[in-house]
Amino acid sequence: MAWFSLILAGLFEMFGVVMINKLHKDRNWQALVLLILGFGASFLLLAYSMKTLPMGTAYAIWTGIGASGGAILGMVLYGESKDWKRLVFIGMVLGAAVGLKLVS
Repeated sequence: MAWFSLILAGLFEMFGVVMINKLHKDRNWQALVLLILGFGASFLLLAYSMKTLPMGTAYAIWTGIGASGGAILGMVLYGESKDWKRLVFIGMVLGAAVGLKLVS
């Protein structure tokens, strides 16, 4: 259950990042509320998963999902660069998070 909540926390982190961009563009209260809810859910789920998982592993997985997912969503939703080098480094972030799990 801790791993499921950690992955869900990472997905809410991605949602929060998208809402930051939406708030920056639209400046409306709905985007602000969704941003707060997204990050709030992310932090709560991260805290729950850290009751079972080691802090370093949980944080690395959470930030890896959030950072790489945010970059991928930027490519898909906002036309950011899809350069192969960028994709390689996103893969490295995810690989490092998986590696931490394997050695923990």
